[in-house]
Amino acid sequence: MAAQVPPEQNQLERLDVFKIKGRDKQGRRILRITGKFFPARSVSLDVLKKNLQEKILPRLKNKPFAILYFHTGVQRSQNFPGIAALRSIYEAIPAAVKANLEAVYFVHPDLQARLFLATLGRIFFTNELYGKVRYVSRIDLLWEQVRRSEIEIPEFIYDHDEDLEYRPMMDYGLESDHPRVYGAPSMESHVYSMRCIS
Repeated sequence: MAAQVPPEQNQLERLDVFKIKGRDKQGRRILRITGKFFPARSVSLDVLKKNLQEKILPRLKNKPFAILYFHTGVQRSQNFPGIAALRSIYEAIPAAVKANLEAVYFVHPDLQARLFLATLGRIFFTNELYGKVRYVSRIDLLWEQVRRSEIEIPEFIYDHDEDLEYRPMMDYGLESDHPRVYGAPSMESHVYSMRCIS
């Protein structure tokens, strides 16, 4: 009798969270991770690690590779596994695979993610990993690093990129990402002072 695949593992594969496809401009294979697709509330850490160890990591241990991580649409309450889980996943990666990881392209990082990696990221992970992270704020900038014709990017990522063109302060968490009609006059006017009153 064949072993039954847990429903959680089927869900990970169906959602296409992890995909090995394409190469960057240095010829390294790419592991694409789409953060928004990650079902953090319904997939256990053990199932995630098992999926990575059985389906993904063996395909990356023999040659240099890069990670292309899309942070677009990641929300702590829905699809973010948590800091402890990320560290546990990183520690479970075999040394041979870690040695072949040469770059991490972090697309659409928000202010919180940048601050975390700049401060606690060095403690939770390693300086070596931190030194491989390349922030990519726009898709157009990604094509300087990655072969465009070889990468599939979900449509919502292009939509977010377009929103950022109209509202660049969203990059830094200083403006909401609520949908809005561009060019329409605002009905409300709010002015906030940055001065402290003593």
